[in-house]
Amino acid sequence: MSIDESQVAAAVAHVDDPELRRPLGELGMVGRIVTRRRKATVDVALPVAQYPQVDELVDRVRAAVARVDGVDEVVIETVLMDEETRARLRMLLRGDAVDGGTMHAADDGHGHDHGQGGALGHEEGRPNKFMEPRSKTRILGISSGKGGVGKSSVTVNLAIALQRAGYDVGILDADVYGFSVPKMLGVRTDPLIIGDLVVPPTANGVRCLSMGFFVADDTPVIWRGPMLHKALEQFLVDAYWGEPDFLLIDMPPGTGDVTLSLGQYLTKTEVFVVTTPQPAAQRVAQRSAYAARKLKLAVRGVIENMSWFTGDDGTRYELFGSGGGQQLADDLGVPLLGKVPLVPALREGGDEGVPIVVSDPEGEAAQVFAHLAATIAGLGPARVYRRELTVR
Repeated sequence: MSIDESQVAAAVAHVDDPELRRPLGELGMVGRIVTRRRKATVDVALPVAQYPQVDELVDRVRAAVARVDGVDEVVIETVLMDEETRARLRMLLRGDAVDGGTMHAADDGHGHDHGQGGALGHEEGRPNKFMEPRSKTRILGISSGKGGVGKSSVTVNLAIALQRAGYDVGILDADVYGFSVPKMLGVRTDPLIIGDLVVPPTANGVRCLSMGFFVADDTPVIWRGPMLHKALEQFLVDAYWGEPDFLLIDMPPGTGDVTLSLGQYLTKTEVFVVTTPQPAAQRVAQRSAYAARKLKLAVRGVIENMSWFTGDDGTRYELFGSGGGQQLADDLGVPLLGKVPLVPALREGGDEGVPIVVSDPEGEAAQVFAHLAATIAGLGPARVYRRELTVR
């Protein structure tokens, strides 16, 4: 029985690339296909030479081709895309129109077309797709009034809990002065750069983009507000996030420039305030919530971290007092969504890049994050009220 080459082509075209999470046929990654007797040889075209998850991609293609009638032997070879195909891929991932042999840059709504900027260079006026009316992405701003309350570890574990509940999730590490999310999440690779387009790397099923990928660990970021705003804007519009269900933003402590930028640029951000139980932390966290409200961002709930420590005898010890999270929630008129226990493995997991939701999914802390994920998903998106839509 001879192999139907068109069936092989169709099988390969429908394989999802694990990195870009779209079918290879749509991405232009299906290369030459040769069939002879009962052997099928397939070229997979990669955008760059050092392509992430290539072994997983090859395994997926091999398995798909092996299911085609008449195929007994499969050979998969990887080749490099030509520049024209790579350019078309960039346009596709940006959401720009690609038809026939012509590439059309997206219209920004003002009749302007945008070509390609330099590497990591932002093209003025490129639209923020997360703010388009059709965007399904809920943007969750994880905030705190001060550092040291475990905001980043809450962000990382909540993101993984949402992913494990079946959602497509990304994290934007907006704490540009104290970036820590990539290490906590367990990211082992740099972002994929396709021309001037950045593809955030994935760890534990969650995409992540951070200033930490672009500066050395020991390099301080000494920027004024306009530069911070520009960096955050680039992380959103010059990166391929796909269409995640949730984009979590690890916000810097306090009420400074980054918070102001998010209030201006991501107006549908839902803010969740992380605090610890002691009254002093509660009062500081309250300021960050009030700042969010002044920027017309919806404050959806409070998460209390380090609520108690469970001893070997099963006794709960409230090392940092109690009641701060509930008091903050009552003052803000929002629910206390969850109380995360103080677990040494939670800190250790952050240091080692193995979050506790991954290392101990049945443990006390992981179960709290699973409940938090279900609760936040169940809240549904916040309503966004815009002045121009007011009926008079």
